[in-house]
Amino acid sequence: MPNYRRASIKGGMFFFTVVLENRSSRLLIEQIDRFRACYRVARERRPFETIAICILPDHLHVIWALPDNDSNYPIRWSMIKSGFSRGLKPHTQSSSLSAKREKGIWQRRYWEHAIRNQADLERHIDYIHFNPVKHGHVSRVADWPHSSFHRFVEHGWLAHDRGGDVKRIDGSFGE
Repeated sequence: MPNYRRASIKGGMFFFTVVLENRSSRLLIEQIDRFRACYRVARERRPFETIAICILPDHLHVIWALPDNDSNYPIRWSMIKSGFSRGLKPHTQSSSLSAKREKGIWQRRYWEHAIRNQADLERHIDYIHFNPVKHGHVSRVADWPHSSFHRFVEHGWLAHDRGGDVKRIDGSFGE
């Protein structure tokens, strides 16, 4: 078995893709308030800055900036995923999942990528915001409500009509 190691960069900036076990599920959107509450609690207990985020029905993309003295994003994801799952009915029943106290709601792993420079950051922000269009949920980036795109527009960082003309963003994004 490979010895997988996650990047450990104190104060690092990371892009994540986190996915539900059932890719046809709409649970994240149906339970958006539950997700937001768990996310907020994790951020309060183990601070991090959300640079960009987009929550889709079955997965989410986000960029976090961690505090200067901290590289422990796995504990934050554990808090978010377990908090969200707590109180929901299990989606699959298996002895393997039960032994690990899992409900089969989330995929066990997630994709992480250390942001390397400004161009890398901008490419990942564009990918995050364009994702609802890519998956056919909306035809314009501005039409998806569960995205930091709207915050970027409010601050004047992006134009309201940005993203409608994007056809492809190169890179690996964990989908």
